[in-house]
Amino acid sequence: MKRSEINASLRQGDAFFKQHQFHLPPFAYWTPDEWRQRGPEANEIAAHMLGWDITDFGGGDFANKGLFLFTVRNGDAANLKRGAGKLYAEKIMIAQVNQVTPMHMHKVKVEDIINRGGGDLVIQLYNSTPDGKLADTPITVSTDGVERTLRAGAHVTLTPGESITLPTGLYHAFWGAREKVLIGEVSLVNDDHTDNFFYEPVGRFPTIQEDEPPLYLLVGDYAKYYDGGK
Repeated sequence: MKRSEINASLRQGDAFFKQHQFHLPPFAYWTPDEWRQRGPEANEIAAHMLGWDITDFGGGDFANKGLFLFTVRNGDAANLKRGAGKLYAEKIMIAQVNQVTPMHMHKVKVEDIINRGGGDLVIQLYNSTPDGKLADTPITVSTDGVERTLRAGAHVTLTPGESITLPTGLYHAFWGAREKVLIGEVSLVNDDHTDNFFYEPVGRFPTIQEDEPPLYLLVGDYAKYYDGGK
């Protein structure tokens, strides 16, 4: 992706958040120069990958396969092992109409996906087999506390205010319908490096062409601009 495209998406996405009265924490708007000046007080933001995250999943076609998100809070995988500390994560996301987040599952993270406003959110679901394939078995999920049994590959449509709980091992792909949709995610600790299992190989973070300076940093930019105050 070009940095100019990322900057344009940041402006549009931030405006959409504000349109729906979802306000981001102050660090969302730190400039690259402000990041360079930060010391160890900002280590949690960088280490836990809080902040802006825009991806085309390595396909170079963000409009059709991509996701816009901001991680608001996130614990550490070590917290889960010891059962103490911050055990949860929260994200806010935007999916455009027919913009697909590819089929994937998690082996540790259980998550609630919530339609926070805008259009409808369509989610396709499959159980996984022990060797990571798509199973043809019926799926049981909870939507807002109501248990539902669905056929393999079924689509669940969430209108604004509705949510679904996605257990471990459940493959899911999703996209917006009617108009772009604001999506919330509440989950166990999120680990994008070890707990994303895509059905088909993708690149989780974009390759960026630096055709202009960053407006705000993406989580993948932190290592370049922030040294932890060393």
